[in-house]
Amino acid sequence: MTAAPSSTAARESDETVADRSAYETVIHRLSKASVDKHWEPYKDIPWDDPEFLIDQDDPRWELPEVDKLGAHAWYRSRSPEVRARIGLFRVATAMKIGLQFENLLKRGLLNYAYRLPNGAPEFRYVYHETIEEGHHGMMFQEFVNRTKMPVRGMPGPLSLIAQVAPWIPLISTELFFIFVLGGEDPIDHVQRKMLKDGRKHHPLEETIMRIHIAEEARHISFARHYLRNRVPRMPRHRRLLLGIISPIILGVMARIMLAPPGPMIKRFNVPPHVVRDVYTNSQAAAAEIRDSVGKTRELCVDVGLVNPLTRRIWQVMGIWAPSGKSA
Repeated sequence: MTAAPSSTAARESDETVADRSAYETVIHRLSKASVDKHWEPYKDIPWDDPEFLIDQDDPRWELPEVDKLGAHAWYRSRSPEVRARIGLFRVATAMKIGLQFENLLKRGLLNYAYRLPNGAPEFRYVYHETIEEGHHGMMFQEFVNRTKMPVRGMPGPLSLIAQVAPWIPLISTELFFIFVLGGEDPIDHVQRKMLKDGRKHHPLEETIMRIHIAEEARHISFARHYLRNRVPRMPRHRRLLLGIISPIILGVMARIMLAPPGPMIKRFNVPPHVVRDVYTNSQAAAAEIRDSVGKTRELCVDVGLVNPLTRRIWQVMGIWAPSGKSA
C-alpha cells in the first residue's frame, strides 16, 4: 500500500513555456510524475480499517468555527450529533459534486485527446490524468456510499446543463481548460486550507484530501501551462472572446463548488436568516469565492485575457481583486 502524502503537496510552479521545447519538457515531466507517484483507491486506502469507518455522530465531522456556518450561533446551538451530521453531509456533498465535475472533465479530456496527432506529448499526459480522475471518482463515491446519507450532488437542472461541458474542446481547447481550472482551483483552495487549520480530521477524509491534492497539483499545472503556451498566440478576436467568457465561467464554477448544498439546508431545517447571514449577505463568503480563483485570475492577467473591458466582467462576477499585476 502506498501511503498518502504526509503533508500538503506543494503546487506545481509555472514555468515560461513560450518556447515549444520548454512546454514539451514540462508535459514529459508531468507524465513521469504520474508514473512515479500515484495512488489507487482500493489498494491505497484502508477502507475497512476500524479507524477509517464512518460514524455519522463522530464529532470530527463538526464544522470548524472558521467555517461560516460552523461559527454561526444557530449551528453552535444544535446538539453535537446534529452538528456532526451537518458537517458530514456537507463533506459528502462536496465529494459527490467533485466526482460529477470530474466525470465531465474526463469526457472532455478524451474528446481533446481524440484529435491529437501522432507523437503529441499531450496524449500520454491526458490519459494519465484521465486515469487519475477515474480513481478520484471511485474514492469520492465510495466515501459517499459509506456515509449512508441521501447525497445527490448537483441539482438536476444544473447537471443537465453541465452535459455540454465535455464538448467544449471541440469548439475551443483554451476555453475547456479555463473550465477545468474553474472546477479544480476552488476545491484545491478549500482543501489546502482545511489541512492547515490545525484541527483533528477524520483519517478517511484526510487521506482522500491528501491524495486528491497531490494528484490535482499535476492536473492544475497542465491546464495552466497549456494556457500559457496557447493563449498568447491566439488571434486577437478569439483572445478577446475568451477574456469575456472566462470570468463568467470562473464566477459560476466557484459558486457551484463552494455554495451550501440545498438538500443540506432542507434536511437539517437551516433557517433562511441563517443562510442569508452565512452565505447570501456574507462578506466573508464573497471573499472566499474571490480568493478561490486567485491563482487563475493571476494567470488570466499574465496571458493577456484581462483588459479594461474584461476586468469589469470580473468585477460584476464578484471575483476581481487587484494582485499587484497590471492589466
